[in-house]
Amino acid sequence: MQRRDFIAGLGAAITPVVRPLVASAQQPRVPVIGFLDTSSLEATKGVVSDFRRGLQDAGFIDGQNVAIEFRWGNNQPDMAQLARDLVRLQVAVIVASGGISSALAAKAATSIIPIVLAGGADPVKWGLVESLNRPGGNITGMTFTFNELAGKRLDLLVKLVPEATTIGYLTYGLVNEAEQRNTDELLAAARILGRHVIVLKCRVVDDFDSAFAALAEHQAGALIVSAFPLAFNNRRKILALAASQKLPAIYPQNQFVYGGGLMSYAAGRGALRQVAIQYVARILKGEKPADLPIQQPTNFELLINLKTASTLGLSIPPDLLAVADKVVE
Repeated sequence: MQRRDFIAGLGAAITPVVRPLVASAQQPRVPVIGFLDTSSLEATKGVVSDFRRGLQDAGFIDGQNVAIEFRWGNNQPDMAQLARDLVRLQVAVIVASGGISSALAAKAATSIIPIVLAGGADPVKWGLVESLNRPGGNITGMTFTFNELAGKRLDLLVKLVPEATTIGYLTYGLVNEAEQRNTDELLAAARILGRHVIVLKCRVVDDFDSAFAALAEHQAGALIVSAFPLAFNNRRKILALAASQKLPAIYPQNQFVYGGGLMSYAAGRGALRQVAIQYVARILKGEKPADLPIQQPTNFELLINLKTASTLGLSIPPDLLAVADKVVE
């Protein structure tokens, strides 16, 4: 009797442990997407909405058959710990959004988990991939590097501020063939329009103060900001300096305009929807990042902040308003 009682008691003790394991086997783990962004939730609400919409279009609904873990850098340069957090969670894929620091942190944290780029940096120049067409390894995605649009931004700025004959150009100034070509194209366009461009190189945060001091010294009438991570991560500082000098400026990302900047010409918001559909969803379905070429968005938006224009005493020409994709009031 004692032996039977012991065996029965042992079975009762084991039963509660066995049942959860069976239940777990019946409910497979939902794949988790790690979303690593250099900015903040507040600054990227529209981007996150587009990303979720793209996932839904591809059959993945947050909270149902997929989960998203967000990590926000809040404009801090070091994203390493946040990237390691996502790796420890064993996410199925990491979306590296915003500046180059999120992409570099993700690459340093894992060579196994797929990484999808969604930021404004040249992935080849920064050593993230071998080439755009054949990225290789565990990294693919979209790159939003459009400094080659500087000529277009100059044209839009001149239409808004035709009296500006001297225009500043804020750039990182890293010496490489692509950036030099972009600067040369801008200078050539300026010559055609009869404008003088002052090239201002900013490689550390303190350079922004000296750059705007140079703009004031040369009595610049307008400013073009190129697409580089240091500018994006310090956009509040740039916007404050431009406002203090009452300097009309055009920016390379829409976030500048939502933060109070005058005008931007940049990739459309739908780009993150495409990132979700063309990359994240396909990877979740089994495709390899090495087989997915890196693309650039083909849709661009012109945003104009009417409140900022009014503060600067500017009247938006009707033809410019007609081509604007969105007016921020």
